[in-house]
Amino acid sequence: MAVRSIKRSLYSSNPQKYQSFLAGNDAYVPPSFESIATATGTGSSNTITFSSIPSGFKHLQLRGYTYGSGGGASNARITFNSDSSSNYAIHQLYGDGSSVTATGYSSQAFAHYSVYNSSAGSANGIPVTIVDILDYGSTSKYKTIRVLSGYDNNGSGRIYVYSGLWMSTNAITSFDLKNADGENWSTDTRYALYGIKEA
Repeated sequence: MAVRSIKRSLYSSNPQKYQSFLAGNDAYVPPSFESIATATGTGSSNTITFSSIPSGFKHLQLRGYTYGSGGGASNARITFNSDSSSNYAIHQLYGDGSSVTATGYSSQAFAHYSVYNSSAGSANGIPVTIVDILDYGSTSKYKTIRVLSGYDNNGSGRIYVYSGLWMSTNAITSFDLKNADGENWSTDTRYALYGIKEA
């Protein structure tokens, strides 16, 4: 690329002076989402853990596509701060294009969301999940999650909407993702955790 000189006549006629080269440009606004960590299934464990979660964000968001190692559909369980006591409640709504089902559970040892392995979801319809963990750093309120997940299976499939409650005022510093049927997370499983900044 040719190097061009900057001539004094190009700027000397402008009396406005700036102390920064950013002057006159649009302000830089940092992204609302910041990557915290990623995780991959090993094929030899049914648990994926996110630990040492930093403070300073308003909410967390987990994004993933998930496969187990067995031959059927399953659910994934979330526990916060290694708490497996009956401090969770769950609501779920799912549809398959022809019917809708709603259920709810209280006094659970985990919150959960939908996950389907490669035999249940087609290669063209990877099972995907987005989990919002709201006010994770608060020490004055219980923690709420909301989940959107689903899969396609060559024209059939399901979409899920979940909400979950962890009845604790402790700030969330870690959480485990465990396959409910004990199947190992396959090496095709990928998760990414993001922090959401306060507006």
